[in-house]
Amino acid sequence: MSGLAGHLLPLLAAASLGLLAGALLAEDRLLVPYWRTLPAETFFGLHPTYGPLLYRFFAPLTMVVPPAAILAAVQVTLQSGGFSPRSLLAIASAVLACSLVAIYLAFFKSANEAFLRRAVSATELPAALARWAAWHRARVIVCLTAFGLSLLSLVA
Repeated sequence: MSGLAGHLLPLLAAASLGLLAGALLAEDRLLVPYWRTLPAETFFGLHPTYGPLLYRFFAPLTMVVPPAAILAAVQVTLQSGGFSPRSLLAIASAVLACSLVAIYLAFFKSANEAFLRRAVSATELPAALARWAAWHRARVIVCLTAFGLSLLSLVA
């Protein structure tokens, strides 16, 4: 395959990773600092409304990214005739993309549910939000790295 068809899956992977990375970065720079300034009652009052809205926005993006990155890595590897610098970049991007789901399952699922249930006390909330912010920052870095690798795999 040559031309656009030969790059279709890598382009889709890069586009989906870029969209998710941008959304996560916006959440990191705009929403997370705001949430951390709220009094506990205000945060817990807003969370039942905004938590599900954010989930409905991020869940589809997060679930599309790994298969797109895996398919791109398969296409690039097959086109390269095996492992090459380009295919290794695509594979690394796919591994990082898959780790985004693992990060969600390892931390965010239970943390978000705890916020929704108000299982975190008002005195524990600042520390819980600081942990959430640190995990989120790690997720942003992982996603930006996967996005960068996907772009490099397009031009390598």
